[in-house]
Amino acid sequence: MADFTGRAAYLQIADDFKRRIRDGELTPGDKLPSESDLMAQHSVSRTVARQAISRLREDGYAISHQGKGSFAALPGEGGPAKRSPEFEQITEFLSEVRQDVRRLAERMDQLEDLVRQQARGR
Repeated sequence: MADFTGRAAYLQIADDFKRRIRDGELTPGDKLPSESDLMAQHSVSRTVARQAISRLREDGYAISHQGKGSFAALPGEGGPAKRSPEFEQITEFLSEVRQDVRRLAERMDQLEDLVRQQARGR
């Protein structure tokens, strides 16, 4: 289960897998747990599991194949050798949008925690 550290659960899960990949516990090509497995292992919702896998893909630590699952990867491996300026500009914009979405997701997690705490206090 992801411990409460003030950091969103999906980020904690993604960070753990990134560390395991960097440390060689998982090698590129190893199959990563499914959303259902992550839900069971970390006691999180499907949304959190999906966000964790999505974060790994965004950061280059996972490659997903529809119908087969997600597999460990190292950032930069297998990427295109040369990218157009337009591609770089779009990529930069998407990165900014993703950061905004992550911040919103973290705020939603905080609000949900607050609501749960208030509900327990009644």
